[in-house]
Amino acid sequence: MSDPLTRPITDAKIPVGREVANAFQWLQDTFVTAFDGLEAGLRSATGLLAGALQTPHPFVIIAVFAAITWVLQRRIAPVLIVTACALFALNQGYWVLTMQTLTLVLGSCFVCMAIGVPLGIFSAHNPRFYRVLTPVLDLMQTLPTFVYLIPVLVLFGLGMVPGLVATVIFAMPAAIRLTELGIRSTPTALTEAAIAFGATTRQRIFKVELPYAFPQIMAGLNQTIMLSLSMVVIAGLVGAPGLGVPVVRALNTVNASLGFEAGAVIVAVAIMLDRMLRIEVAR
Repeated sequence: MSDPLTRPITDAKIPVGREVANAFQWLQDTFVTAFDGLEAGLRSATGLLAGALQTPHPFVIIAVFAAITWVLQRRIAPVLIVTACALFALNQGYWVLTMQTLTLVLGSCFVCMAIGVPLGIFSAHNPRFYRVLTPVLDLMQTLPTFVYLIPVLVLFGLGMVPGLVATVIFAMPAAIRLTELGIRSTPTALTEAAIAFGATTRQRIFKVELPYAFPQIMAGLNQTIMLSLSMVVIAGLVGAPGLGVPVVRALNTVNASLGFEAGAVIVAVAIMLDRMLRIEVAR
C-alpha cells in the first residue's frame, strides 16, 4: 500500500527513461545512414590498426615498443619493464587478445585526444563554455557505463565499435579537464609578453600555452589510457575482442584461474603503456 504522503510525488513521476528512449529511437530512425557510415568507418580504422599490430611477428612488435620507449624515455629501466610486460603477455598465450585490446585502447585514445585537446583549449579561453560543459563531463564519468551502453548497442550493434564509443565517452573527460587546466595555468606574464611582442592568438596558443601545458596534456593522455583499459571488460560484454573476453568467460563459468590470468595480462599492459608514455618535462 502506497504512502498517502508520498503519493502526489510518485504519481507525478517525471518520464526520464521514456523520454530518453524516445530520443534515441528518434536518433536511430532519423540518422540511421549516418550511424551506419560512422560504424563502417570506425570498423575499417580499427581493422587497419589491428592488422598493423597483429600481422608482424610478436618479437617485431616488442622491439618496436622497446624502441618507442627508448626514444621517449632515454632510460634503460623503462625499456626493460616494457619488454618484460610484453613478453609476459606472450608467455601467457594472450598475445592476439592483447593486440586486440591495444587496438581498442589506442583507437579510443586517439579519438579522445583529437577531440579533448581542442575542447580543453577552447574551454580554457571561454570560462562560460567550460561552466556549461562541466556538468556534461561529470555525467559522462559518473553515469554507470551499462546505462549508456544500451543505446550505444542500439545505434552500433555488437562488436568493436560500441566498445570503442563507450570507452571514448568514459575516458574523454580526463583529456578535456587536464588540457583546460594546463592552458589555464599558463602564467599571465608569459601570455602578456607574447601579446606585447605581437603574437597572434594562434601563435600564443601553439608557442606559449601548449608547450607550457604539455605535461598536463601528457597526464591527460596517461589517464585516458588507464580509463580505456578499465573499460576492456565492458567492451568484452558487447562483443569487442580483446582481454575482456576471457574475463567475461571466467565470470560466467566461475573460473578463477582464467580470470586471474587475463587480469594479470591487463595489469601488464597498463604498466607497459604507463612506462612507455610517462613523459616528465622540466619547466
